[in-house]
Amino acid sequence: MALADWADPWHTLRATTTLMAAPLSETLERFSEILADVVAHRAVAMLTGDCARSPLMSHGAVEATSSEMASLARLVDVGRPWYGEAVVGGTARPVLAVASAPSGSAGALLAVLPEDGVAPTRAEQEVAQQLWDLATLHVVDLLTEAVPVHMAENWAAASARSKAVAELTDAHATTLTTLLVTLRSKSLDDAAARRTAIEVAVSALIELRSALDQDRATSEETAGEAFARLADTLGLLTRYSDVALDLTGPEAAQRSLPADVANAARATVRDAVVIMLEQGGVSRIRVTWNVEDTRLRVSVRDNGAGTLAADALPVLRLSDRLRALNGALEFDSPPDWGTTVTASLPLTPPEVPDANPLSSLNPREIDVLEQLSQGRRNRQIAAHLHISEHTVKFHVANILSKLEVTSRGEAAAVARAAGLPARVSLVRLPGDTRPGQHAI
Repeated sequence: MALADWADPWHTLRATTTLMAAPLSETLERFSEILADVVAHRAVAMLTGDCARSPLMSHGAVEATSSEMASLARLVDVGRPWYGEAVVGGTARPVLAVASAPSGSAGALLAVLPEDGVAPTRAEQEVAQQLWDLATLHVVDLLTEAVPVHMAENWAAASARSKAVAELTDAHATTLTTLLVTLRSKSLDDAAARRTAIEVAVSALIELRSALDQDRATSEETAGEAFARLADTLGLLTRYSDVALDLTGPEAAQRSLPADVANAARATVRDAVVIMLEQGGVSRIRVTWNVEDTRLRVSVRDNGAGTLAADALPVLRLSDRLRALNGALEFDSPPDWGTTVTASLPLTPPEVPDANPLSSLNPREIDVLEQLSQGRRNRQIAAHLHISEHTVKFHVANILSKLEVTSRGEAAAVARAAGLPARVSLVRLPGDTRPGQHAI
């Protein structure tokens, strides 16, 4: 299509509808297809401050890096197309760049790599700018209405890990079977059988370690890496506003963080910064990460008027996100002293109490508790279970300790509340003072 075709309202409306109907995962690809009618290009790349989990996306023959896009962002003004030479994909080349920062957005930069020898005209650059403004609005809407991208990726990672566990289980069973077959083989002497078994075991260990390394890579990242990704995202905010960012990374940069914690921390900081920018009157924002023994604490502080309310909807959304990970949000906004948002995220999963209070008891202790809950004394329990009275006393002491109670009556109450089934005994036990009564 020639640029003249964009003067046709129907063509423009069709292209706009196509772009705005694209799902989030296909937005950049759909944008590239539409832009190709205006600017012939080899690849496109975007860096957005609105998606903490995947701020950088590429489509085409060349992939850009976050640092390359951050450097390019320093050359581009919002709403004003830029064309010149920049390093993208490790090579200096002609680049068309456009930036957009609509209301509610942290800003987004697009880099277009034109075909060799094809320099876009000013009119073509302006169309690219308008299309990118639309695409950025579309991305912002999708991120606020749909399931957050980082959650979707976490679900995908969880599914991949479940599959990996199943595959490792099968591999483990195969290894054990092979070892047994090898060691039982009548066609191999002892020395040959040992050599073969060792080779099988070593091979299995190598595969296991490789799988564990891969699993760790998808479920963890270092605090330094997580903060660096955040810094790339917030770089757009610095470029497209008059606010100076003061970033202080974690001292324990090599400390591993669970992926969920790192993602939540980045998203919280990004959203807090956007909230502060929307207040106006802010010239500096300080972001600090501190990795403690059991928690990651992140702090975002501005030098604004301190007019943000703790019950404002954006603040409540921040708190909801952290609560899902057993985290907490502290909010302080005294008038004329700026706003401080502090998030605390645990680095270990919370302990979930077992719903069954009897789960800590072994089978013999369950037998003793069952008899105890029927009012039996130690001598009667010993006779019924064919064990010594001393052993019964030992089991009763363990039961009281494990159930964290101080008397037999309390233990019996816990057993009944847990639904411990009583066995019917048609035999009168020795020492039973209630003739003819059944134990239930």
